[in-house]
Amino acid sequence: MSQIILDIALWALPVILAITLHEAAHGYVARMFGDPTAYEQGRITLNPLKHIDPVGTVLLPGAIVLMNAFTGAQFPPFGWAKPVPVNFGRLRHPKQDMLWVAAAGPASNFIQAVLWVLIATLLLPGLATNSWGPTVAALCRHGLQANLILMLINLIPIPPLDGGRIMVSLLPGRAAWQLSRVEPYGFFILIALLYSDVLNKPLQQAMDGVAHFIFIITGG
Repeated sequence: MSQIILDIALWALPVILAITLHEAAHGYVARMFGDPTAYEQGRITLNPLKHIDPVGTVLLPGAIVLMNAFTGAQFPPFGWAKPVPVNFGRLRHPKQDMLWVAAAGPASNFIQAVLWVLIATLLLPGLATNSWGPTVAALCRHGLQANLILMLINLIPIPPLDGGRIMVSLLPGRAAWQLSRVEPYGFFILIALLYSDVLNKPLQQAMDGVAHFIFIITGG
């Protein structure tokens, strides 16, 4: 039981940071491009309580950690926060600026993934003979995994995921409109893809590839 509690604790910090900074980044970039909606509602903040969704931020990641603990699986926890409100109509150039607002979330996760690897690179050699070494290593590993899975899932080109909004921004008018019509069903499509194992192998390969790239640029 103590190991399960430790596993949950070691996942909690990186998962909450990954989700919180992801949402805050959307609001911050939206404000840069002319939409202060998130700022007006107090959502451009690093306070996780402002972003936590009881199901997506707490129950789902916790359930995945427990499943891993009892089954031996190694699936990285993922989830979602309360979406930061963005009024695309208030952006200075709504269609073009949508790309940058949507990309801000995954970009924040990539930066966090790099930082977790840098922390591991700087700290772990000095902790090689310290009892805290394995704990810090696990925390950094979870930070890398949580941010990569959140980044990559959000880049799937299905609205309302960030990748879908990026595609709507890039596609010409009619094609963009047709893709945007998927948005009410996007979450259900994603769940179906995840549970049918269609995405598992491509996601794992993408995680491995991005992690390898991060190790190269950080010297980790």
